[in-house]
Amino acid sequence: MRSSADLPPLHALRAFEAVGRLLSFRRAGEELLITQSAVSHHIRALEQSLGVVLFVRKARGVALTAAGERYLDSVSRAFSLVAEGTRAVRADAPRQRLRVSLLPSFAANWLLPRLEAFRAANPQIELVLDPTLRRASLETGEADIAIRFGEGDWPGLRCELLATERLMPVMSPALAARNPLAAPEDIHGHTLLFSQRPTEWEVWARQMGIELATGRRLQLTDYNIVLQAAANGQGIAMGRGLLVADYLRRGVLVAPLPEPVTSPLLGYWLVLPRKADANAAATAFTEWLRREVAGA
Repeated sequence: MRSSADLPPLHALRAFEAVGRLLSFRRAGEELLITQSAVSHHIRALEQSLGVVLFVRKARGVALTAAGERYLDSVSRAFSLVAEGTRAVRADAPRQRLRVSLLPSFAANWLLPRLEAFRAANPQIELVLDPTLRRASLETGEADIAIRFGEGDWPGLRCELLATERLMPVMSPALAARNPLAAPEDIHGHTLLFSQRPTEWEVWARQMGIELATGRRLQLTDYNIVLQAAANGQGIAMGRGLLVADYLRRGVLVAPLPEPVTSPLLGYWLVLPRKADANAAATAFTEWLRREVAGA
């Protein structure tokens, strides 16, 4: 419902500002997560409402008319003012402290590169990360929430599966060239790297129908060290898809076998105390975390 005939719908203004800034209906749609035809519909409706033409359609993109340039200046300043006011209100909100226990590997390889977006949107939340291999006690208040990797078998806690992990053997390019991994059975000629327990290797081998008993093994303390050892050519690590994506993109590691393996339970879990009270900071973080994982 509009409060004034002088105020067009917000979604139409957002579409206009995006097209005016990007000079592209397609790119505006991608930014706003709507179709290009929906953007066109909003612009046509806005032009009809204003009684002026805002864009000149060209063979390659669009250009603002003189009226469109004036209007874009006003709309952009209005959006900036609203954003500034929103930041000011958020800054005045009471500070909330949220303690999160999680594995160092998940913190370093997945969460930290994304964390700035959460902090910028939630300046009132003081996020305290505790990357640790020790399982923090949520029941006694050592942490407010935890992010754990495994099969979700933690009695007395609320466990929600965030993402099922995709498993794939990974190795350095030099080792792959020297001792190729062309088939699952070829792992018997390599050292298998793992941390704590070889759960991921066991899940992968079971689905591949191969036996691990004869393979050489090297147990390391933390999954970050496992990945470093693999990058140094000391053996093959079982890659967790979320955590090795950047290593693969940069070519530090390669995944020679084409098909990853998934398990219905093995993955990342959001863990909370069973009797936890509603907490605005925890709610904001967990909702953001679900969206980020879903988009990964």
